[in-house]
Amino acid sequence: MMLIDTHCHLNDEKLLPRAEEIVSNFDRDGIESAVCVGYDMPSSELAAELANKYDKLYAAIGIHPHDSVTADYDKYERLATLSSSQKVVGIGEIGLDYHYDNSPRAIQQGAFREQIELADTLGLPIILHVRDAYEEARRILFEMSAYLRNGVLLHCYSGSAEMVREFDKVDAYYAFGGAITFKNAKHNLEALCAVPRDRLLLETDCPYMTPVPFRGELNEPKYLSLVADRAAQLLGVERAELEEVTSKNAKTLFTRMK
Repeated sequence: MMLIDTHCHLNDEKLLPRAEEIVSNFDRDGIESAVCVGYDMPSSELAAELANKYDKLYAAIGIHPHDSVTADYDKYERLATLSSSQKVVGIGEIGLDYHYDNSPRAIQQGAFREQIELADTLGLPIILHVRDAYEEARRILFEMSAYLRNGVLLHCYSGSAEMVREFDKVDAYYAFGGAITFKNAKHNLEALCAVPRDRLLLETDCPYMTPVPFRGELNEPKYLSLVADRAAQLLGVERAELEEVTSKNAKTLFTRMK
């Protein structure tokens, strides 16, 4: 059994020149497969292109809350076209970011709702970016629960353990990355321990969120092993068991994965 990186950005300019090298080393690095995630139209196009090029790479496509002001019908039509590829496994990353507010909050909420509906129409799960907006995200998901028939993933979960119990009501999945290796990670660790085992996923969010002891360097899928080691330690399970559980969960959520 190997690990599945459920959120990476090999489409980022920092990693793109080395994408072929990185993917070719998946077996060596203990990576079964990875999901390359878009955040605007160019990066979504590129994620789909990379996924179609590399057998062990999948794609998620969508418009990040930062870019919500760019969302329109034509872009949703293009996302729908891209999703016809079986290598596209989800719509994301979408959601709300009230930390930077790069798009007005009302616009963010509108694009979030529209892409939830789009994902439901396409029969795909949604991958959420939520920052300083967990209560608002919870409210929207509860209001739109009829559109959540294909799964919800809270990427880079940084909400509270108490909020896990709220998102459990919409059968959410939760992905954890390098942050659980940081010294100030008490909040993240409590949340990790509150997540039901059959809803736990692992990710790198590379090139960001590099785990200790490589913090400050570019992150890569190969460092998912460090996240898995820490998660297994915190949960009191064998590393092999964690690999099996999280890989099974990823394939349950992303039904197009082989």
